[in-house]
Amino acid sequence: MPNPEEARVGLPQLRLDELLEELQARLDAARGTRDRVHSLLEAVLSVGRELDLEQALFSIVEAAAALVDAEYAALGVIGPDGKRLSAFHTVGVTEEQIADIGPFPEGHGILGELIRHPEPLRLAKISEHPASYGFPVHHPPMNSFLGVPIRVRDQVFGNLYLTEKRGGGQFDEEDVSVTQTLAVAAGVAIDNARLYEESRLRERWLRANAEITYSLMSGGERAEVLTLIAERAGEITGSALAAVALPMADTGSLAVEIAVGMDAEAHRGLILRMDSTLMGLAFADDAPVTSADVTHDERISLEPPRFGGLGPAVAVPIGAGEAGPRGVVLLARKAGQPVFSATETEPLKAFAAQAAIAMELAERRQDAEEVAVLKDRDRIARDLHDLAIQRLFATGMTLQSAGRFIEHDEAAERVARAVDDLDETIKIIRSTIFGLRTRDATVESGLRARAVRVVGEAAPILGFAPSVRMEGLLDTDVPKEIADHVVAVLSEALTNIARHARADRADVVLATDGRAVRLSVTDNGVGIPEGGRRSGLRNIAERAEQLGGRLELGRPACGGSTLLWCVPSRKS
Repeated sequence: MPNPEEARVGLPQLRLDELLEELQARLDAARGTRDRVHSLLEAVLSVGRELDLEQALFSIVEAAAALVDAEYAALGVIGPDGKRLSAFHTVGVTEEQIADIGPFPEGHGILGELIRHPEPLRLAKISEHPASYGFPVHHPPMNSFLGVPIRVRDQVFGNLYLTEKRGGGQFDEEDVSVTQTLAVAAGVAIDNARLYEESRLRERWLRANAEITYSLMSGGERAEVLTLIAERAGEITGSALAAVALPMADTGSLAVEIAVGMDAEAHRGLILRMDSTLMGLAFADDAPVTSADVTHDERISLEPPRFGGLGPAVAVPIGAGEAGPRGVVLLARKAGQPVFSATETEPLKAFAAQAAIAMELAERRQDAEEVAVLKDRDRIARDLHDLAIQRLFATGMTLQSAGRFIEHDEAAERVARAVDDLDETIKIIRSTIFGLRTRDATVESGLRARAVRVVGEAAPILGFAPSVRMEGLLDTDVPKEIADHVVAVLSEALTNIARHARADRADVVLATDGRAVRLSVTDNGVGIPEGGRRSGLRNIAERAEQLGGRLELGRPACGGSTLLWCVPSRKS
């Protein structure tokens, strides 16, 4: 039988042990809370130190995963439409797993639930929620879930997604509270990073404007300045392609004069229509035109192929006002990159205005140079007329008078020939004066404009608009008489396609390297039949032979026919 005295001693001892255990548990909880608060403060400080936006977003995801002890974490950035995710930053998933899973989510299922209802969401099992519809193949298994929205200045920037709490536990209210606190700090950090990024962007635009102004003031050529504008605009906006197109006189088309970056050769020299190209629409509307995916935009003709691997694009008119735009700048990013936002388009418009100034200054400088040349011609003509001709005429009169006193027949004959030579020299000088003073009231259209006009006139007959590419100095390196033949051959070739080919596509390439001019016309029709009528082709061949060139006919592997007409552009 136990001693009553010993029982009384044991009972307080048990209560003391219980109290000590409870105290230890509370101390452990307080210590855990203290450690968690310290971790939260460190995370807030770490996130707040980042000024680069991408690095700040990655730091936020890392900090969130560490604070709530989640195996996987992600931050989804909501796109401009407010309905889907435009960017996705992850922690816990390897690059190999990401490649196996496929494209990043756009905001369906549970992720979309947080976009539609930006409030904290805590789930014990993701699959039990009505909005859940499973994971893609190769996706790691996930059960527990915690989602918290991130707000930047009262607007939802994106959402934090945390899954699989380590140890198999569930996310609790304290996890929600800690994550919400981090989300507030993240919003401030994102706002700061955005402001810093905008200030750096403005600085880059200002530097680019200063560089262009310096180039203008130092007498840079228009093409050089436009190339510089395209290059700098492409670099600042992270574009893979930058191009500049200018209107062609009396044709209603645009010609791409400058192209730098990805597949620039496919754009340089293209003739663009106003109603089926991004640059044409921007020019016609005198306003920026954006495309989320230039390769799948119904407003844009995909022929000829020129946008492979590209996605978001924007076309901005150069200059504005009563006179309308002077050209268009096109910028395109690689597929999968963000679309051009309104905040990016505004500085682009100012930059395009700088391009208009460049063109205006270049034209004014060219006009001033032409005026100076004309004035110099007038001075030379006046001096020749007032000084040289008068002196030569006086010398001739003197020799003619002196010839009457020369008795030696041979000497008299020589003087007479000298007088005749002086008369001929005076005629030559008068002709030169006439040439110097002649100013054509009208300037004949160049080969480029004439070729575009022929293609435009053939489009209604063909039932479609052929694509046109032009390379080289066609208006200066190709003489008028050869240009006349080129225009005639092009018209004949397109007429033959309309009559016989039954094609729905034709590609025209006109190029010169200064030594020869080459015209290539390709269609996807039935080809040139054996033994058919060839009077038109015979005429084209005879033109080539007369000019010392050649005509070649071919049949591409994909069907149709190819006509290559090549003649020298210089007389040997």
